[in-house]
Amino acid sequence: MQPRDLSAHTVYRAGRGVDEVARELGMDPDDLVKLASNENMYGPSPAAVEAIREGADRMHSYPKASHADLVEAIAEQWSVEGEQVWLGNGGDGVLDYLARAMLEPGDAVLAPEPGFAYYPMSARFHHGTVGTYKLSKADDFAQTPDVVLDSYDGERIVYVTSPHNPTGSEMTNEDVVELAERTDEETLILVDEAYGEFTENPSAADLLDERDDVAVLRTFSKVYGLAGVRLGYGLVPEAWADAYARINTPFAASELACRAGLAALDDDEHVERTVETARWAREYYHEHLDAPTWDSGGNFVLCEVGDATAVADAAEREGVIVRDCTSFGLPECVRVTCGTREDAETAVETINEVLAE
Repeated sequence: MQPRDLSAHTVYRAGRGVDEVARELGMDPDDLVKLASNENMYGPSPAAVEAIREGADRMHSYPKASHADLVEAIAEQWSVEGEQVWLGNGGDGVLDYLARAMLEPGDAVLAPEPGFAYYPMSARFHHGTVGTYKLSKADDFAQTPDVVLDSYDGERIVYVTSPHNPTGSEMTNEDVVELAERTDEETLILVDEAYGEFTENPSAADLLDERDDVAVLRTFSKVYGLAGVRLGYGLVPEAWADAYARINTPFAASELACRAGLAALDDDEHVERTVETARWAREYYHEHLDAPTWDSGGNFVLCEVGDATAVADAAEREGVIVRDCTSFGLPECVRVTCGTREDAETAVETINEVLAE
């Protein structure tokens, strides 16, 4: 017996962890600076940590009340109805829900290249087919309607990442509207805003009142520092929001995740500190790295270093872990997460020394 043919499925490869690298190099994990996974440099929201501690004795109960409370809080934050909030196990869980709700077997999706590997993975899991549109380095990875439409052929879902990972480029709401208007009536423009808190541009959630063909993905993994909790949500048009009740898995977000998310939403101090430091670090990288960089709306910066694998390996041996972007189809680039000020200064010094050698 064998599983179905999975040969077309790409393997998602996460950035290397501190403990893994420390063991390999024989180093103390505390001596490493991990800037490869776009995690929060200040760790999880302290309020969320306390909520997890306090909620530990309720783990025997299904998270019905906490799920409802979190949905209500998110709906209030975005001025939408509760049924428009689709909670999931991380942002990738929300991608699965939207694929499950939208795709019939054989339906096609259109994903950016380079881009998040889970877009095509999720579509294929749900028996969809995958096309791509190219974000060109020569055009500074610009995201415009024309760039997408050059490859569009009536796909059911078009994925837009804004800010885009790994390049940091963005698509304005005006361009999202134009894209939605120039695609078929039954095409969903799904705007992934996993890094949305780090940009000063408005969210595509502002479009939900006027359109039924735009949806937004958000996550607690980045600005709230809850990547290990696995909690994300979608914001969808009211016209078809009740589909969630028919396709979601029972209690996709755990009791701990919901309690942590509720607390994190109110932890304004943690969010403000995180965003402020990330914006400072972006500018520091742009000004001080001895390599070309691109403007970024996220908590990371893409820089061109020549041989990305060699530079990433050399920086790692010096205790700084950055993301080799070869897997994104950019073998000449590394992505550097915006760490604390101390982390950012260490990263710049290390990378510049590696480049000088």
